[in-house]
Amino acid sequence: MRERVEIYAAPVVAGLLALVFLIGLIGPAIKSPAPHDIPIGLVNANPQMVTALFSGGAFDVTTYDTEQAARAAIDSRDIDGALVIGPGGPKLIVAGAAGDGVTGVITGVFTQMFAQQGQRLPVEIVHPFSSGDPHGLILFFVILAILVATLISQALIALRKGISLPTRLSVVALFAIVAAPTAMGLATWIAGDYGSGVWMAIAFLALGSAAIGAVVAGAAALLGRPGIALSAVIVVLLDLVCSGGPIGSQLLPDAYRWLAPGMPAGQLYSAVRGALFFDNQGITEPFGVLSLWLLGGLILMVIGQLISRRAPAAKPVSGDLAVHGADR
Repeated sequence: MRERVEIYAAPVVAGLLALVFLIGLIGPAIKSPAPHDIPIGLVNANPQMVTALFSGGAFDVTTYDTEQAARAAIDSRDIDGALVIGPGGPKLIVAGAAGDGVTGVITGVFTQMFAQQGQRLPVEIVHPFSSGDPHGLILFFVILAILVATLISQALIALRKGISLPTRLSVVALFAIVAAPTAMGLATWIAGDYGSGVWMAIAFLALGSAAIGAVVAGAAALLGRPGIALSAVIVVLLDLVCSGGPIGSQLLPDAYRWLAPGMPAGQLYSAVRGALFFDNQGITEPFGVLSLWLLGGLILMVIGQLISRRAPAAKPVSGDLAVHGADR
């Protein structure tokens, strides 16, 4: 009876728990998405408009004296778009590579605002995605592939017994070095030329893979197979949900947005876009976050190795006891 329970009940119960967890994790994130604190700039806007945009909570508003200042803020990724009120009428400038979710909200809100006043709002797109990947979807799935492939790679080595710390470190580094150019090379082959920032993007993909790999390897060294499962939940499932996918985390509920800045997937996607489309602007924070994840993973690996070395070995049965046991 116990064997039947283990064969039939255990996998069914585990699968159902995973199913409920996934729906419970993803469902609230995508239910009724609403924008929060999207950074925008205003030039020569009237006080009523500024007050209205501040009060809604959808935007984080910064005012600028000139259009040039607003454009510089977009270039440095301080803001994702700017409304410029000039002598010839209003004009909206948005950074395409900020993501469809963000640019869609900015464009939709301001276009509707001026349409109610009987005005047409011209929209200028700067820093667009590449023509072969106009929505950044291929790049996001590169991030997804890096996370899942790194998890699989480290899970396979973690299931082996007697693997030394230097060997684990070597596998983490080797996979990161090989996976990053492979992933970016395939993306370039599918979408076309991503520009001169591709090498910096490859460097960040390698850093992201190393960070995830170290965490998975560290959790496995510390907790065994449960550590692999736990790291999969955190650095893949929860991480991807908190990133908001290609639309970004600004449209997610508060809890997910609170976690998003400290999770690797969203930061890695931001770093790759910064390298490819913003001339390496906005990559400092992603570098710091990914480096901290890498450091945390390395610490877990060292702790796991120390614990495994200190674990008492099973004492061999003495010769006399063995003989008596055989006689019995």
